[in-house]
Amino acid sequence: MLSVKQRYKGFYFFITTGLVFTAMVWGGGCYNNRIRPPRNTASHVIVVEATGYCNCGKCCGWERSFFGLGRPVYSTGVNKGKPKKVGVTASGTHAKHGTIAADISKLPFGTVIYIPGYGYGRVEDRGGAIKGTKIDLWFSSHEKALKWGRKKMKVRVWR
Repeated sequence: MLSVKQRYKGFYFFITTGLVFTAMVWGGGCYNNRIRPPRNTASHVIVVEATGYCNCGKCCGWERSFFGLGRPVYSTGVNKGKPKKVGVTASGTHAKHGTIAADISKLPFGTVIYIPGYGYGRVEDRGGAIKGTKIDLWFSSHEKALKWGRKKMKVRVWR
């Protein structure tokens, strides 16, 4: 009896002789990246300006190169024309719900933040236009990022 185990976004599929058995496992796929504040650490409240962003060229400053066979390149700044890895943050992780871009001199990498209406997030990215207490929240689509817009709000921070 052959058994193949495949994982897809938190679900394990066990395929045995043509039958598919499904088991939900909360430790797999997208569920193992749950962000929670560190235990036994004090938090404090600050006021930030939170803006939505996604992986698109409008939000992240990239465009498809003409000579690079349509590969993404930086469209502005000192890296203009150099290859861009779309969806990879400055800390090396892949952008997902909960990824926050911030001024790392104020909110360093790994800082956990609770944003009302968005949930918990972790600072994993930075941006050239992000200075002071401004943060960017990652969304899966440009429409969702535009719907969030820009909001000034109180957030809870764990460093």
